Amino acid sequence: MRILLEMRPALGGHAGIPQETRLLFRGLNTLPGLEVQGMLQSSTRLIAGGLRPSDERRSRDKQINRLSRVVVSLDTSGSSIPQQIVSRLRQGVAPWPVLGRTLLGLPQRLTSFEASPFRDFIWRNLFAKTLRDDDFELVTRAGYKVLRSPWTAMHASGLLTRPFGHALYPRVDTRGVDVMVAETPFPGRVDKSTQLVVRYHDAIPLLMPHTISDKSYHQATHYHALRRNVLDGAWFACVSEATRRDLLAVFPQAESKTLTIPNMVSHHYHEEPEGPQRIPEILRVRRNAAFQYAAATPVMGPDAQAFPYLLMVSTIEPRKNHQTLLAAWERLRAQGFPWLHLVIVGSLGWDHKAIVKRFQPWLARGGLHMLEDVPADELRLLYRHARVTVCPSFGEGFDYSGVEAMRCGGVVAASEIPVHRDVFGDAAAYFNPYSATGMAAVLAEVLSPHGEMRCAALRERGGPISAQYVPERVLPKWQEFLTQIRPKP
Repeated sequence: MRILLEMRPALGGHAGIPQETRLLFRGLNTLPGLEVQGMLQSSTRLIAGGLRPSDERRSRDKQINRLSRVVVSLDTSGSSIPQQIVSRLRQGVAPWPVLGRTLLGLPQRLTSFEASPFRDFIWRNLFAKTLRDDDFELVTRAGYKVLRSPWTAMHASGLLTRPFGHALYPRVDTRGVDVMVAETPFPGRVDKSTQLVVRYHDAIPLLMPHTISDKSYHQATHYHALRRNVLDGAWFACVSEATRRDLLAVFPQAESKTLTIPNMVSHHYHEEPEGPQRIPEILRVRRNAAFQYAAATPVMGPDAQAFPYLLMVSTIEPRKNHQTLLAAWERLRAQGFPWLHLVIVGSLGWDHKAIVKRFQPWLARGGLHMLEDVPADELRLLYRHARVTVCPSFGEGFDYSGVEAMRCGGVVAASEIPVHRDVFGDAAAYFNPYSATGMAAVLAEVLSPHGEMRCAALRERGGPISAQYVPERVLPKWQEFLTQIRPKP
C-alpha cells in the first residue's frame, strides 16, 4: 500500500503536531506492506520543484542541482534581508497561481525528492528534534514528494472563493497514492483513486476560537478546509476520544468516517535511573535568554540534595493557563511550601506578554525558572524528579507532557477537562482549571508528607496508562485502519 504523509509540520517546533508527524512517519515506515513517502511543503513559501519523470534523462549534476534548490527553498535559516523581501513578495503573490489552476481545473503537481544526497538536511531539519539517533537510516532512506505551492496559498484559494457560494480548494495530483494522511484539515482535494485521512488533533479553532492567534483567519481556514474534507468523504483519525466527540459535535454526519488512534509517545521517555544532582545545572544552562533572572539559583530546602519543584511543559500562550498555575504556586509558597520552585519549559507563543509580565518579578527574585530548547534526555530528568508535572490547560487535543511524565515515572496533576480524563484516566490528580485555590489545594494534597501514598499510587497507575501510547501499542491500530480503508483496485 502506498502512503503519502504530510511532513510540513515537522519543519518547525519540538512538541505537539511536529512531534506527532515525526513519530508517525517513523512508525509507518516500520510496518510491513506499506510504502511510505513524506510530502515536503512549506507553510508560507513557494518552494522549488523536485524531479519530474522527464528529468530521468537529465545528467546527474543537473538532477542534483534541481534537488539542491528544493533544500535551499525549504531552509529559511540565515536568509539575508533582500532574500526575506523577495520571499515576502512571493508569499503575497503565491495564492493567485494556485487559484488560477484551481479555477481552470488543473491539479497541483507532486514531484520527487531523492533524500540520499541530502540526508543531513532531512535528518536535522525534519526529524532530529524528536527521534533517536538510531532512526537516522530509516527516515533518510525513505521516499519524499514535493508540493511547491504554500499551504497558506491553498487555504487562500478556499477563502477567496468562499463569497461565490462555496470554497474552492486546489486538487493535488495524488495518482499512484492509495492513502494520503494530512496532519491538519487539508486545504486541498486528492485524486479520486486516493483516500484522504485527516489526522484530527483538536477542534479548538472552532469551539474555543477566543484562545487562538489570528482568530478570524485561523477559525475560517480550519472550518472551511474541514468542511471540504467532510464533504469529500475523508476519514478522520482523531488523537483522543474527546477530540472525536468535539468533531462530531460540529459535523455529526462524519461519524461513520471517524475513529480514535492516539498519539505515540517518543522512545526518549522512560524511567531515568540518574539522580537529581544535575537539575540545578539544567536550570542554569537552558534558561530562556530573553529574560533577566536572579543572580544565583540556590538549592533550597532542608536537604542539600533536594530541589523541590513543580514542572509545566508547554508553549507559553493563554490557553495553556500559566497564570492560574502561577497563582496556585504562590499560594503554596505562602502556605507551607516555601522552598517549592516552579519550572516552565516551553517557547514563547502568541499573546505571551501578559503571562511573562506576571512571571518577571519571580524571575528576578528567584524560584521561577523559564527554560527553552531542553533536549529529551534532560527533559526526561526534569519529568522524573519533579514533585508534580502540572497540565493546567483550558483545552487540549491530547497533551503529550502528562503522558511523557508518566513514562518517566513522574506524578501528574491535570485540569479537569474531558481530554485529560480520556488520555490520563485515573493516573492523574485533577483540579478545576479556573480556580487557583482549588489547584493549590489538590497540589498541596499531593505534595504533603501524607500524600506520599497517593503519589505512589499515581506512579503505579501511570505505567500502564502511558504504555497505551508507546509505538508498539499504537502502530497496530494504524496497520488495521489503513488496511480497512485501502481503496479497492
